[in-house]
Amino acid sequence: MEIITPGMRLVPEAVLANDAALFRKIPETPSHPDRSLHRVVIVGGGAGGLELATRLGRKFGKRRVSITLVDRNRTHVWKPLLHEVASGTLNASTDAVEYIAHASRHHYRYRIGEVVGIDRAKRQVFVAPSFDDDGRQIIPPRVLGYDTLVMAVGSVCNDFGTPGAIRHAIALDTAAQAARFNQRMINACLRANAQYEPLLPGQLHCVVVGAGATGVELAAELHKSMREIASHNLDNIDFDKLIRITIVEAGSRILPALPEQLARASAHLLRDLGVQIRCGVKVTEVTAEGVRLGEKLFIAAELVVWSAGIKAPDFLKDLDGLETDGINRLVVDETLRAKGDENVFAIGDCANCVLPGENNPLPPRAQTAHQQADHLVKAIAARVKGQQAPAFRYRDYGSLVSLADYGSFGNLIGGLKIGGLIARLMYRSLHKMHLKAVHGTLKTALDTFAEILARRTKPRVKLH
Repeated sequence: MEIITPGMRLVPEAVLANDAALFRKIPETPSHPDRSLHRVVIVGGGAGGLELATRLGRKFGKRRVSITLVDRNRTHVWKPLLHEVASGTLNASTDAVEYIAHASRHHYRYRIGEVVGIDRAKRQVFVAPSFDDDGRQIIPPRVLGYDTLVMAVGSVCNDFGTPGAIRHAIALDTAAQAARFNQRMINACLRANAQYEPLLPGQLHCVVVGAGATGVELAAELHKSMREIASHNLDNIDFDKLIRITIVEAGSRILPALPEQLARASAHLLRDLGVQIRCGVKVTEVTAEGVRLGEKLFIAAELVVWSAGIKAPDFLKDLDGLETDGINRLVVDETLRAKGDENVFAIGDCANCVLPGENNPLPPRAQTAHQQADHLVKAIAARVKGQQAPAFRYRDYGSLVSLADYGSFGNLIGGLKIGGLIARLMYRSLHKMHLKAVHGTLKTALDTFAEILARRTKPRVKLH
């Protein structure tokens, strides 16, 4: 479920297949002029990877450690907010972090490219070449050396091999995909308003496959933004009667990974908004006209979003013999070190970490990646000193769900239940905590003030 956009890959098949012979012919690219420094290579600039690079840069600067962040994209958008990019309530171009500028300010190095493999014996990372939209090479294939390697490549949507899902549904793994859905939604509204003939079956209908936090929050955001778009002189259609949003979930209830109380409150609010919820059914096919449930039921829909399940990127399952689980996550011990290699660590959604005394891996949440990044700063500092890496300790601070402006619900540490404005503010504070870790307190405060002012001069949703 991926599209080619500027800065993304058009990689030859030999490179995608991790042709080690090709990379053995390439000389290693020095990570820093001072080769005596401990080389830390972080693969993936998501929430965990970017926070780790930033904190290491602040802690070590240009002393003792060389820090390199590798990511195939040129900008970073906090993934938990991609559903707002898709609905148009968040403009990715203004909220994005530019890796090149950020790296310069925070004393680490950024290298654009997609990592396709590693050589653990030589402690090398293989980076595929980057091409522009015209197929011209921007960056040649490279080999980066490391002393400590951190895999922080996150997760991607798992379509479970469902026929038609890749072709006809849009996942929300990247800002480019979210922006693509936003354009498709706006065009659907404009098309319906301008056409002379009656609406076709499924026109202006949206099916969200998967009722996790992303799917549920997206449904509420779409309800808000599509009506906001309709208010801008799109008055030829009664959108309140013709727009239909349906959530499809294979499990017995929405938000299956969160407390049942949160799920009940969210389901009640969504149904009050007119959002249809279908639980206990699986999508068996996605077509250009809609989605098929089982053998008999078909839901006609112009827009389909796939947010059912996650997996780590496929290249991890063949990462030079490192142990992975059934969804490609690297298996790590209590120090976040990959099993079988003391020089490789993994954090965030791409890590399968089962702490002592627990039966299940840590949940794939932003707070998990945040805590693991903070821990790895200490672990790398210990490695530089030749000391043993400490064990990771995770603390679950609870869960929050925000359904646009309609309501927010939370279940915090100790079982404390919150809702309304307090839950909404706490939900927003999670993003601000991430920005503070990435930019510092002053810049985060200034950006927040500028954001408040901009709301008075710009449309509430992105209209182009």
